[in-house]
Amino acid sequence: MSAFSAIGERGEVEREEFTPGMEPQPTWCPGCGDFGVLKALKQAMPEVGRSPDEVLLCTGIGCSGKLNSYFESYGFHTIHGRSLPIARAAKLANPGLEVVAAGGDGDGYGIGGNHFVHTARENHDMTYIVFNNEIFGLTKGQTSPTSPKGHKSKTQPHGSAKSPIQPLSLSLTSGASYVARTAAVNPNQAKEIIVEAMEHDGFAHIDFLTQCPTWNKDARQYVPYIDVNESDDYDFDTTDRSEASEMMQKTEEALYEGEVLTGRFYVDSDRPSYGQEKRAIGEMPEEPLAERYFDEEYDWERSHDLFLDKHK
Repeated sequence: MSAFSAIGERGEVEREEFTPGMEPQPTWCPGCGDFGVLKALKQAMPEVGRSPDEVLLCTGIGCSGKLNSYFESYGFHTIHGRSLPIARAAKLANPGLEVVAAGGDGDGYGIGGNHFVHTARENHDMTYIVFNNEIFGLTKGQTSPTSPKGHKSKTQPHGSAKSPIQPLSLSLTSGASYVARTAAVNPNQAKEIIVEAMEHDGFAHIDFLTQCPTWNKDARQYVPYIDVNESDDYDFDTTDRSEASEMMQKTEEALYEGEVLTGRFYVDSDRPSYGQEKRAIGEMPEEPLAERYFDEEYDWERSHDLFLDKHK
């Protein structure tokens, strides 16, 4: 009997099932936006019909890295910036798993920026939530890739001379097939976007604005916010790359001018995921690779045998 036989067997799931018995109460600072991510994630899982046994949550280092300690599922706490390669490997080995990766803006857009670009380029089927609080929180308030120009911190006491990264635009140009932004102060929208991201076949990137009242007191609480998909002031086609790119640029510039724009910015439902592409050309089997570990009769293939055969 396979260890993965539980996948797909259950339909109804309660939110409380995703609260661990070992460490149910998060230890984030009061007022931290990370609470909003955890709440939205727990609310989203029952709507997609996933049980804790069907979910893998990979996290990086930082305050956001504690997410899988407070979320009941399979979890992998990686080193700094490396949540995506672990998540990619797990999804390729067992496509039936719901794979979610999470990390902070420093973890995801800085230290792990190369993995972010290439995971989006290859369109791996997973959800990537980036806790964007414009600061390195766990290491006590250093400037991060999303800190605004002029922001003063321990590492930039005279103010940052660098313009912040534009995560939405970077995600789109890298190849992500679902790009959205939400905020901890908008729990209903956050839940809806996470549900859509998990149901999307391909790389779904969510830039999640999470306030840090302890180490980034200059940052706003990201209120009031405007949902660009519901506002009459913004009209663009989320399936059109050019229109989505233009809207993303407006959104990223507006954030540092005091206007918080959230919503879905780009959705490409037709592009095959990386796993689908690999299976289509015969480089991956139709059955999950992970199942082979439980098949005593399976004759393991060795990559070096392929090279040796060419030289015989």
